[in-house]
Amino acid sequence: MNYMPGTASLIEDIDKKHLVLLRDGRTLIGFLRSIDQFANLVLHQTVERIHVGRKYGDIPRGIFVVRGENVVLLGEIDLEKESDTPLQQVSIEEILEEQRVEQQTKLEAEKLKVQALKDRGLSIPRADTLDEY
Repeated sequence: MNYMPGTASLIEDIDKKHLVLLRDGRTLIGFLRSIDQFANLVLHQTVERIHVGRKYGDIPRGIFVVRGENVVLLGEIDLEKESDTPLQQVSIEEILEEQRVEQQTKLEAEKLKVQALKDRGLSIPRADTLDEY
């Protein structure tokens, strides 16, 4: 068999539990079932883990296909140490509500910062206009 450099070592990781950090900031945990030369992944029994403060919640996602260009980090989970965490697991509903509150707080803080800069005669370019340059 011919494998691309770098992916050959991941062949040994097939059927092991992995954590995948995506470019959009999401965290997936599942069993690696397949990988190709582009780092496209197939995860099985996948959960999306959401962290807020010292709490986390897992949303079941099932089989998940991830394009390699979206993978920021891929790491095997040590099953023996997996339960040794100082974080508290909460229900899906609770973690989603905590996430919504956290995002709202960040948005309000950002608005205050923009207003304070505007009051001082300064402005920051909007993120969506940065791609035009």
